[in-house]
Amino acid sequence: MRPPIPAITAPVTRRKLNHYGSAGSRVFDTLNVVLLIMLGLLTILPFIFVIAGSFAHDAEISQRGFFLWPEAATLETYRFVFSTPVFPRALAITIGVTVVGTLVQVLMTFLMAYPLSRRALPGRNMILNLVIFTMVFSGGMIPTFLVVRDLGLIDTYFALFLPLAINPFYLIIVKNFFQELPEELQESARIDGATEVGVFWRIILPLSKPILATFALFYAVGIWNDYMSPLLYINDSTKWTLQMFVRQVTISAEALGNLDPNYVPPAQSLKFAVIVVATLPILMFYPFLQKHFTKGMLIGSVKG
Repeated sequence: MRPPIPAITAPVTRRKLNHYGSAGSRVFDTLNVVLLIMLGLLTILPFIFVIAGSFAHDAEISQRGFFLWPEAATLETYRFVFSTPVFPRALAITIGVTVVGTLVQVLMTFLMAYPLSRRALPGRNMILNLVIFTMVFSGGMIPTFLVVRDLGLIDTYFALFLPLAINPFYLIIVKNFFQELPEELQESARIDGATEVGVFWRIILPLSKPILATFALFYAVGIWNDYMSPLLYINDSTKWTLQMFVRQVTISAEALGNLDPNYVPPAQSLKFAVIVVATLPILMFYPFLQKHFTKGMLIGSVKG
């Protein structure tokens, strides 16, 4: 009969508990928490200041410099912003361009990523090398402008999302995600008579909700916050997006031609109010996509 094996689990467990419960580890955790709190405050305090300044008078902004709560709150600036016809038109244009552009960009990215995820695709490696090449080298602003001009997209809303319809980095992540899906599901659908379009629509897309929500959010935020494309490709001021409206107000409050000439709102609080109303709509989508966001950020990023 063999002698009993000495129990070593308990001492190892005690050593682990002593290590994680030691004074050094507690100090390290405390410092991490304090550092993260400080970084969080540095991130959120400027936004709180902008919100507080949008409700304050211009004299208070110039006198106090930095504050998180106005002494005398007023809605006068917001009434002025929503009363001018420039803001509602710019907001409607931005919403429309963001919705249509996000649908086009997500659709084109997924339609290109799915065939590239098939290892039997002829010329797959060459296409992937060309995609990676575009991540390192790009034509630049002037060649892109010339292409957009020669395609007749100047002063059209298509110029705001078609030149960047497929992000190569997003494309590679989506392609890696498609490669990780079980091949047996796709093979069973093909045995049942499904075409490649049917496999993509009925099998791939329903399994891609996390990554679909994540990159739809990324594309939507990129279009919403983009002001360089309207600045380059939109000459008609009646087609300006919300970011161009914010830019003009930030540069000069008097630059808006349709503002009421009999009333000049506070310049600083007007800038703050316009920034707030341009930022809040896109922030409202984060809570609805939060459950997919973390999973979609990590999925498809390990396996190449």
